[in-house]
Amino acid sequence: MSDIGKNKFSTIDEYISLQQINKQEGLKKLREIIKTVVPDAIETISYQMPAFKTEKVIVWFAAYKNHYGFYPYPKTIVAFEDQLTGYKTSKGAIQFPIDEPLPEDLIRKMVLYIHKEIKHKSSQK
Repeated sequence: MSDIGKNKFSTIDEYISLQQINKQEGLKKLREIIKTVVPDAIETISYQMPAFKTEKVIVWFAAYKNHYGFYPYPKTIVAFEDQLTGYKTSKGAIQFPIDEPLPEDLIRKMVLYIHKEIKHKSSQK
């Protein structure tokens, strides 16, 4: 669970404001990167985490004690596994350490990848 514990929030601004000051800059940077890649995405809260969606959620992110959680779907993690070797990953999550710079180019590429995948699937319906 993120640092905010049981606090409820309804916007990404509210979520970020409830985080520790040292984590707010990274969260704002993640938000900015996603908005730059997918400017038409809608900001939302999903599973009590900030998220961006178009046809469906593209990516979620959150702050934890020692890392930012980034959730771009398992397919994305598999597609970028060779570029994620320096980060702790699981089937659907990537951990970016709080005390290291965010890999902005990699995040952009992953967001673009999953956005294209979602658009492609929705166009086939």
